[in-house]
Amino acid sequence: MKKTLILGASKNPERYSNIAAYKLVSHGHPIVNVGLKSGEVAGVAIELPEIIHDDIDTITLYLGPANQIPFYEYILNSKPNRIIFNPGTENVELENLAEEHGIETTEACTLVLLSTGQY
Repeated sequence: MKKTLILGASKNPERYSNIAAYKLVSHGHPIVNVGLKSGEVAGVAIELPEIIHDDIDTITLYLGPANQIPFYEYILNSKPNRIIFNPGTENVELENLAEEHGIETTEACTLVLLSTGQY
């Protein structure tokens, strides 16, 4: 299964990052929740973006482009295989940086990918 880092994790059940955490876990994907507010989602603590995880397959973004800028180094240093830009997170600058580092980028919805078996 694909270990997924959720950047912009939220314990608010109305947020798409929260819904995605539960869907990923229910599909058997281990998750890492990263956000700025403490809490827990889908049984996994939300951690600050301090620890670089070196075993991430996918980073799924739930931060708007302007809020992504402080995380560029964190994202690139995590060396994921791919980054999913969920609706509203599309960012050509970060996509270009990722591709320069050999990271696949996809503009898609994690929830749709999971529900259609394309994750």
